Amino acid sequence: MAVTAKAPAAPPGPETGSGSPLRLALVGAFPFPLSQGSQAFFEAQARALAKSGDQVTLLTYGRGSEPLPGDLDLVRTSPRVSPRRFASGMSVKKPLADLALLGTLIRESRRRRFDAILAHNAEAALVALAARVVTGIPVVYVAHALWRHELPSYGPPGLGGALRGLGARLDTGIARRADAVMVVSREAERVLRTVARGRVAFIPPGHEPSPPPTARATAAVCREHGLTPGRFVLYAGNLDEYQNLDELAAAAEHLDVLVAVATHAPHEAPQPLLTVHVADLDEVRALCFAASVCVLPRRQPGGFPVKLLLYMEAGRPIVARAGVVDGLADGRSVWLLDANAGPEDLAAAIRALLDRPELARALGRAAHRVLESDHAWPELVDRTRSLVEAACAARGAERRVPGRSES
Repeated sequence: MAVTAKAPAAPPGPETGSGSPLRLALVGAFPFPLSQGSQAFFEAQARALAKSGDQVTLLTYGRGSEPLPGDLDLVRTSPRVSPRRFASGMSVKKPLADLALLGTLIRESRRRRFDAILAHNAEAALVALAARVVTGIPVVYVAHALWRHELPSYGPPGLGGALRGLGARLDTGIARRADAVMVVSREAERVLRTVARGRVAFIPPGHEPSPPPTARATAAVCREHGLTPGRFVLYAGNLDEYQNLDELAAAAEHLDVLVAVATHAPHEAPQPLLTVHVADLDEVRALCFAASVCVLPRRQPGGFPVKLLLYMEAGRPIVARAGVVDGLADGRSVWLLDANAGPEDLAAAIRALLDRPELARALGRAAHRVLESDHAWPELVDRTRSLVEAACAARGAERRVPGRSES
């Protein structure tokens, strides 16, 4: 049995793009709500589309770690068939959870007559494609990652080659079967464009501007976690292997400044990193605004680290690897390391920014300007709706989907 949290009916919004409001299902095969990058992007996209006037329904697993959002139309599967483990990766309960999500999606599709499905990440795409066999509803695959890069991080090192090959087949298979593909990185665009049959569009996650935390609120969060504003380096996000936190820990050995890891994960980051267990996004934002430098040690291309939006919002100088931070330019809005740079190089970049505060401030200000120019939701919503309409056309729609009759 599904659990539904129904948002109040909203008045029709202004028309966007080429037509009337779309009826959209956003499907996430993950716990929700949860303070993690994929879920944050999923929720933010839903709000942006709803704000534009579209009718948006979210369908997810039946468990999450935070209060349900009262402003969104959310349908979750029964908690009894949802994984208790919130961390990324594989779980023995996943197949049952995905079957329950499939059944929920088919039932809700018949009730709500969706125009299209936006399937976030590979697992949700497989569920949506299975539902399409029954419902005929077009599927837009929202590719959060390239699985040829990410899947090996969830298995033992000895299976790295096999998992890489499996990930590549997963990337190719879903892209070929989806009616359209939304990618969040240029690398994924380059790879999936060669195999996709439908349209592929690069549309990065957006950001909704909000007031920065007050100095008092920032100081309170820092005090709670034993930190001093402006006296620590920050990584914010999950602790999965593909984040390369072992290299950040090795870099911290060469620094005289504290390196903190803000995470929702229940376990600890490698020493000597200081693990800060955050309760919600507000705490993460406060820590970003309080940090002297923000770091992104991951090597793998293909996705968009949603934490990067928070770094940019805070106007912090960012150290990252080439190929991971689309839109930021080395020496102008970010300090980029070579993809193969080691911990000593990471430490040297952090140290250089700490020693050159004027450069650090300039990079942070430029990164904030990129956020404002490249990640504004209104434009991204227009591009998303255009992609959805292309997916509907690819399904062979005989009439314009947004204005179709209810017969």
